[in-house]
Amino acid sequence: MSPRFSLILLLMSSGAWLSSQMLLADEPNKSGAKPVKPFELFKKLDGEWTGKASHGEVQFDSKVQYRVTSAGSAVMETLFGGSEHEMVTLYHQNGDDLLLTHYCAAGNQPRMKAIKSDNPRKIEFKYLDGTNLDAAKDMHMHEMTIEFVDEDHIKTEWITYVGGKPAAEKAKFELQRVKKGASGK
Repeated sequence: MSPRFSLILLLMSSGAWLSSQMLLADEPNKSGAKPVKPFELFKKLDGEWTGKASHGEVQFDSKVQYRVTSAGSAVMETLFGGSEHEMVTLYHQNGDDLLLTHYCAAGNQPRMKAIKSDNPRKIEFKYLDGTNLDAAKDMHMHEMTIEFVDEDHIKTEWITYVGGKPAAEKAKFELQRVKKGASGK
């Protein structure tokens, strides 16, 4: 078999495999339901969440607000709302990619991209680029993982980089949805 013919066969089989994987992604799972796309999971967070947060050994109560905005094309997360450390993270699609931009209290804006995973309920974001920062030197959020435990519980972990390396302490949140009427509104 010629090397050119081998390459053509390889490309054809790769294309067929990729097409089958794309079709499988839209097929119903064993329960008959279609798998939920990652951005749709973020849209379902809409509302108020409370729980515990930690940064290293320090633990504290936390309140996080999620809001679907921009005609459903973005989800806005507000951490520490109304405080001097308020931070906003926007989640949105860019073609097939799920991105986030974190507007940090440190005054920088790192962007991260979700990486492919075998676990559709655990989404890991890795640093893509950012503004107002030199990733090799400046302190900035560099990675984030969110686990959708169930409809009313999530866990997040934020990893800060300093000097181009992960900091020892991680910021972690374990949150539960505030049921309508339970927040006093």
